[in-house]
Amino acid sequence: PLNYRGSALKLGAGRRPESMFLNTILVVLTDLAARFLGHKVIRQHFHLLLSGVVMFGPVLSFWVSQHSIFAKRSHFLYRVFLRSGWGWTCIFVGSFVFLLSFSIRRSLSLSIRHLSRLGLAGGLWLAFCKLLDVLENATGSCYEPLSAGPEVVNGQPLLVLREGESKSVCVKAGMLWRGYEVSEDVFLLCLCCLLLAEETAVFGPYLSLGGISGAPLRILFLFCVLLLGLWIFLLLCLLAYFPQFPTQLLGGALGCLSWRGLYQGWYRLGPSWYCPGRPGLGLLNTKTPSNGVEDAQANHSS
Repeated sequence: PLNYRGSALKLGAGRRPESMFLNTILVVLTDLAARFLGHKVIRQHFHLLLSGVVMFGPVLSFWVSQHSIFAKRSHFLYRVFLRSGWGWTCIFVGSFVFLLSFSIRRSLSLSIRHLSRLGLAGGLWLAFCKLLDVLENATGSCYEPLSAGPEVVNGQPLLVLREGESKSVCVKAGMLWRGYEVSEDVFLLCLCCLLLAEETAVFGPYLSLGGISGAPLRILFLFCVLLLGLWIFLLLCLLAYFPQFPTQLLGGALGCLSWRGLYQGWYRLGPSWYCPGRPGLGLLNTKTPSNGVEDAQANHSS
């Protein structure tokens, strides 16, 4: 059973003032973030907010400068974080989910069950990426530009069709690929944002029930919140500096569809051998005089 203590960190009398100040800042920041992400309005309408960002984000391209450092694909944030977005998400969210579940129940099997949500989401993401790659190769074509000689017309090089080339080989060779595409970057960022919002939303109800909240758990939660903010920022950068309609809109729609199929569909079936259950299920329990043990997750998911 869950042994509830105060949600704030207990500061020892013999600790240094600097350490006490940092702990206080950590508690205040994490409490505010947990209360915000755990609010009913945010839980129910975050996907609508993200959809609005994807739909109207390209409008920002009229105001941003193309000479900005974020207008270059070689920027540090794109190279380090965007290309490994799923890895960063799994590291921080997985650590938070495992530490939260294991510190409450001390059950390795229960912790693995909650971690399996990330594995299933990752498998779905990889499957969609493979499917999109197959569709793009089937519907697109590779063209080699002829930039010299009499073939140039009105300053524009003629394009020679190169049959049998895949998109990856075509792009690496410096040739042009034309066909139907879905933005995998926007798809990944939308899926990661929705996953982060779902998995971290349980921390607010957990603290409100007086759950144990040591510094490591709060720091991991804060890292997850910062990562969520970074993904939203990178999503805005992609939409503003590299607008591609409708490929980005399709990527965002696919990300929201994946989230809805998992968290609003499959995971609501309840824990079983084929379903890990919703975030916080079996963890947020509170005792009441009338009915013994009541699952507080019912209020969280409503």
